[in-house]
Amino acid sequence: MRVMLDRLYLFAGYAAGGFMVLIFLIMMYMSIGRQVGLNLPAGDDLGSWCMAAMSFLGLAHTFRKGEIIRVGLLIEQFTGKPRWLLEILALGVATAFTLYFAWYAAAMTYDSYRFNDMAQGVLAVPLWIPQLGFSGGLAILSIALVDEMVHVLRGNKPTYEKEPPSSPDEFVERIASGGAG
Repeated sequence: MRVMLDRLYLFAGYAAGGFMVLIFLIMMYMSIGRQVGLNLPAGDDLGSWCMAAMSFLGLAHTFRKGEIIRVGLLIEQFTGKPRWLLEILALGVATAFTLYFAWYAAAMTYDSYRFNDMAQGVLAVPLWIPQLGFSGGLAILSIALVDEMVHVLRGNKPTYEKEPPSSPDEFVERIASGGAG
């Protein structure tokens, strides 16, 4: 089960990266195309749909790697059982909100499918297709949060929590590589 979940989060991360590349290609085509007389009529629509999919599909992978910005000022002041309880509380609140959001995102996507909603832009695309990245990303993030909640409830250290840097050089190296300090 662990391998399957980790592959799901990794797949979502790769899909987010794929959408990032698509955004780049669309924007480059539109920029260069203007200079040579080529036009991508629905480029703005395609770019915005890719951006939404990229943003939401990348959430679970980013969360699991500890790269999502989280405010640990309060939790980091505690150790032992009080810290564990605060982690559980924070994960519980995050899980509840994300499950709520994912449920209604999936319902909206299903309603778009059911009512055959079409995009209002240049391309008449069924709206549920671009909404899949949004609702799918939230569903995968919900799974990741429930997975993390079970992991922490079993007494394990949260997977998103990184060890503090052991030296100033390591701190600088983490910052230079794009990671959190």
